Amino acid sequence: MSKDNVLRAPSRRRFVQGLALGGLAAGLGLTARPLLAARAPSTGNAPVLTGTTFDLDIGHQLVNFTGKEKLATTVNGSLPAPILRWREGERVRLNVSNHLDSDSSIHWHGLILPSEMDGVPGLSFDGIAPGETFTYEFDVQQNGTYWYHSHSGFQEQTGLYGAIIIDPKEPEPFSYDREHVVLLSDWSDTPPEQVYANLKKMSHYYNRRERNLADDLIPEIRQDGLGATLTRRKMWEKMRMSDRDISDVTGYTYTFLMNGQTPVSGWTGLFTPGEKVRLRVINAAAMTFFDLRIPGLKMTVVACDGQYVEPVDVDEFRIGVAETLDVIVEPQAHQAYALFAQAIDRSGYAFGQLTPDPSLIATPPPLDPAPELSHIDMGMDMSGAGHDGHAMPMSNAHDGHAMPMPAAAPMNHGSMNHDKMEHGSPDADIHKAMHKSMHQGMSHAAGKTMEPAYKGHPLSAGMPVHTDSEYGPHVDMRAEAPQYRLDDPGVGLRNNGRKVLTYADLRSLHPTPDTREPGREIELHLTGNMSRYMWSINGIRYAEAEPIHLTYGERVRITLVNDTMMPHPVHLHGMWSDLETGDATHLPRKHTLVVQPGARLSYLVTADARGEWAFHCHLLYHMMGMFRKVVVS
Repeated sequence: MSKDNVLRAPSRRRFVQGLALGGLAAGLGLTARPLLAARAPSTGNAPVLTGTTFDLDIGHQLVNFTGKEKLATTVNGSLPAPILRWREGERVRLNVSNHLDSDSSIHWHGLILPSEMDGVPGLSFDGIAPGETFTYEFDVQQNGTYWYHSHSGFQEQTGLYGAIIIDPKEPEPFSYDREHVVLLSDWSDTPPEQVYANLKKMSHYYNRRERNLADDLIPEIRQDGLGATLTRRKMWEKMRMSDRDISDVTGYTYTFLMNGQTPVSGWTGLFTPGEKVRLRVINAAAMTFFDLRIPGLKMTVVACDGQYVEPVDVDEFRIGVAETLDVIVEPQAHQAYALFAQAIDRSGYAFGQLTPDPSLIATPPPLDPAPELSHIDMGMDMSGAGHDGHAMPMSNAHDGHAMPMPAAAPMNHGSMNHDKMEHGSPDADIHKAMHKSMHQGMSHAAGKTMEPAYKGHPLSAGMPVHTDSEYGPHVDMRAEAPQYRLDDPGVGLRNNGRKVLTYADLRSLHPTPDTREPGREIELHLTGNMSRYMWSINGIRYAEAEPIHLTYGERVRITLVNDTMMPHPVHLHGMWSDLETGDATHLPRKHTLVVQPGARLSYLVTADARGEWAFHCHLLYHMMGMFRKVVVS
């Protein structure tokens, strides 16, 4: 893509600024038949490359998303990078040449391959030096929707990411007439090194929603009274936390993209009324969770992280950083439908449309109200608290049923550990303020009770164990009663009147391949000091951590406890993660798992890939601390 193809955009609010890059015709879609040509029609801005041998050139390119030219990191001059289309069972060869002035790399996210081909500098290989070419070569052992990105520095944030589509050897378990890749990402004109430096200096640097006098304090006093309002404020100040701290990096600096298009221009995908259209949704953002819906259309989820699941009809889904989700929609009317992917903190959105005619334009719906964290997001169990005589289920209460969650110990406010709180219980007024904070974020579900979903299962037993390494100024919170909340759609989506996908809805279409009970369990805590922007696992940052050792062939349970108040997408390279949902016969297989704030999550791993593998939070600015090396030998 040349500088001449860059279009300038009019000035508007930053989160909808900019015209997308020029390039190939958008929205032609891909047919459901295999693509045999050496170069196929494009979806969005990215060309589609097929075959078994590929030449990929990493370099710099001027781009313009906001009215200002900035330098991006691209593959073959494209942002997003070209879509790579392979076939299951073939052997691919990728010659990756680095034209940057610093080392680079490409990681094939979610692919099962030899460790030396995984593309993580310092673990898999040394990286690709400036002016050099590295050849990746491996057998394609799976099918589905995946993606690739740099694992060097902050190059992923500056544009080095693209989609991978792998066609199956056998017929798929569902039919469709057309497909589109929907790749979501976030772009900032600010260099990522500066973004990180800003966060280190002030963790809420990009949060422009903190409470103020006119918009918040006065209305709260009118509603709840001066005493209750000040007490609630005192509670949050005492914890040195904010109930509006949803995202580290927001639409204040980010422009949210769909297939490289900003919301001003919007991405366009074509359809013919009555067709079944497959959307391969990929979250390639550095830091942003997206909530995607298509007003007026149901979506049928058919695959998650490239793996088939039993079909689930939903109105909306949250997709964490690095996750992929395949859905099928059936637009019937001769009209344009909005693809609306709002950021989790509601500071902006990515936008596109499905339309039978490019002249028909969809209008994005308004953003949902900005969410606020509740009591449950602090890792405090409410199951036995008996507030107002009600139990407090966390489900989205859709379709009249909710997956019950495991019961835990009654809530003990005094056991919640913070730097300012761990030496004694809060007073009674602060207890009441906490209760109100929780009730503001949730609603009662009449007639429902909280019962153990996994009676007798290890997931429902015991409380987390906090090691000595989790105590100190580097950790400002420890969840004392983290719940196993698979049916929690998450902050901002609870009880919103729409059917929202949750992990509780996922059931693998195929039987669980390894039905052995795990031989051992590893419990890991996702930890940090949010105000100082320090991230770690078990309170230990990667530079000081020992590797996690697995024995080749063993079956192990990994339990993640999120001691922070934000979700973390955790990615294990080289091996599948079988999410424990209570149905051991059809565990959904994933490569990236989102752990809700103040929650716990368990999955089973078969250590069937020798070598050294990365294991980390996929939020780019967390990765340096929240990272481990896994050694399988």
